[in-house]
Amino acid sequence: MAWSRRAAVGGARPSGAGGRARPRGRRGSQRHGLAGGGGRGPEEGNGAAMAAAARARVAHLLRQLQRAACQCPSHSHTYSQAPGFSPSGKTTDYAFEMAVSNIRYGAGVTKEVGMDLQNMGATNVCLMTDKNLSQLPPVQTVMDSLVKNGINFKVYDNVRVEPTQRSFMEAIEFAKKGAFDAYVAVGGGSTMDTCKAANLYASSPHSEFLDYVSAPIGKGKPVTVPLKPLIAVPTTSGTGSETTGVAVFDYEHLKVKTGIASRAIKPTLGLIDPLHTRHMPDGVVANSGFDVLCHALESYTALPYHMRSPCPSSPIARPAYQGSNPISDIWAVHALRIVAKYLKRAVRNPDDVEARSNMHLASAFAGIGFGNAGVHLCHGMSYPISGLVKTYRAKDYNVDHPLVPHGLSVVLTSPAVFTFTAQMSPERHLETAGILGADIRTARTPDAGPILADTLRKFLFDLDVDDGLAALGYSKADIPALVKGTLPQERVTKLAPRPQSEEDLSALFEASMKLY
Repeated sequence: MAWSRRAAVGGARPSGAGGRARPRGRRGSQRHGLAGGGGRGPEEGNGAAMAAAARARVAHLLRQLQRAACQCPSHSHTYSQAPGFSPSGKTTDYAFEMAVSNIRYGAGVTKEVGMDLQNMGATNVCLMTDKNLSQLPPVQTVMDSLVKNGINFKVYDNVRVEPTQRSFMEAIEFAKKGAFDAYVAVGGGSTMDTCKAANLYASSPHSEFLDYVSAPIGKGKPVTVPLKPLIAVPTTSGTGSETTGVAVFDYEHLKVKTGIASRAIKPTLGLIDPLHTRHMPDGVVANSGFDVLCHALESYTALPYHMRSPCPSSPIARPAYQGSNPISDIWAVHALRIVAKYLKRAVRNPDDVEARSNMHLASAFAGIGFGNAGVHLCHGMSYPISGLVKTYRAKDYNVDHPLVPHGLSVVLTSPAVFTFTAQMSPERHLETAGILGADIRTARTPDAGPILADTLRKFLFDLDVDDGLAALGYSKADIPALVKGTLPQERVTKLAPRPQSEEDLSALFEASMKLY
C-alpha cells in the first residue's frame, strides 16, 4: 500500500497501486483543526473534537510515512515486503548514517605510515601481521617508515588466518601487556579484524570477551570507551576491513563464525597501496574478489534501512549494519562494475597492474557500502561452511589446518541465495545481472532470480571455482549442522529482504551442493 508524501497533513488516505493520496477537506480547516485553538469554522460543530481528530490523523499519517518507501532517485527500486514480515509491534528505523575510515590511496602510500603516527603523537606502537607476511615487503616497508620517523614499536605476528576467539584473545593479551598508544595492521581481513579486537579490549580491559560480541552469541553491548588510533594497511583485495567497524572470528564452542560490529572499532586510517597486490597468489586474488562480489551484491539487495526494525532508542543503539540506503547503493554498484571488468583479469594475469590496482580499490568501495548497509544470507550461511570444515585446504593458502577461504565460502551459495531473494526486489537483481554481463534487454522481472543465478554460475565456472559445497567435503547429511550454524547469525540474516525458515535454509544449502 503506497502513501503519497505530498498529501496535506491531516487528511491523507492510502492509495492503491500507483495511486496518490488526496487531502480530505480544505487546507484552511486542516490548519484550524491542527491549531487546536478555540475558533470554529463555519462547518465545524465541536472545535475540541475536531482538533483531537486532526491530531490522531497526523499521528497516523506520520507512522505510515515512516514506513513508506524511499522516493529519492538513488533508491528508487521498489522492495516488496513478504507476507507476515512485520516489525513485531515496534516501529522501523527512519534514518541511516555513514561511518567510514579515512582512506588514502596510491602506489607507495605505505611509506607515509611513520609520519601519520608521528602526527598522531604515537610513541609506542603495536604492529600486527601474520607469519607469512612478516618477512615480505609490505611489513618491511612499514617497519622502515616507523624507524625513519623515530617510532618505537613491537611486532605481533601470530595472527591466525581465519581467526578464532582463542587467537583473538592471545592478541588481546599482547595488546594489554604492551600498553600501546597506537596500532598498525598489515595484512588481510584476518589481521585487520584481530587488530580491531585487540585495540577494543585493551582499551576496555575489564570487559568480558563476549560483552561486545554480537547477539545472540554475545551480549552485543555498545562500545562507549575511547579507542587508540589504528592504521590499516590491506595486502589483499577482498574484505574491505580497512573501512569497516566489523571484526569477524570463528567461535569454536559453536563451530560458527560471529563477530563484533561497532562503528567505534573502525580503523582511523586505511592506507590502500596497490603495490601490495603484486604479492598475492592467483587463488587468493580470486577468493578475495568473490568476497568483494558478494559484499556488493548483498548490500545492494539488503532490506532497506527504513524497513529494518526495531527503531533504535538512541543513535548509539543504531547497528553498524543498517540496511540498504542511497549512499551505500552508490558504492555497491560501483564496486560491482569494477569486479565485472577486472576480477578475471586480475586472477589470470598477475602482471596486470591495472586490474589488480582496481580490485584493491573495489574492495574498499564495497567495504564502504556493506560496512554501513550490511550483508545478508550469503555471509550468514558462509560462517558454518568455514567453521565446520573437515579436510579441505584451499590452493595458494599456506596454513597448517583445514581452511575454506572466506570469499569461497560466501560465493558458493550465491546462485541459490539470489534466486531465493529476487522476488523481493527483482529490478535490483536484474540490474546486477546486467552489470555482470547478462543480456537483460528483454528479461521479465519474474525471471530475475534465475537470470542472476545463471550469470553467477558462468562467472564462477570461468574462474574454475569448485563445484559447490560437495567439492569442499560436505554432503546432505551435513545440512542440519549447517542450518544450525546459520541460525545465530541474526546480525546479517535479518537483513535479507526475504525472511527465511529453517526449511528454507536447508533448501538453500542443498541447492548449493553442486553449482554446474
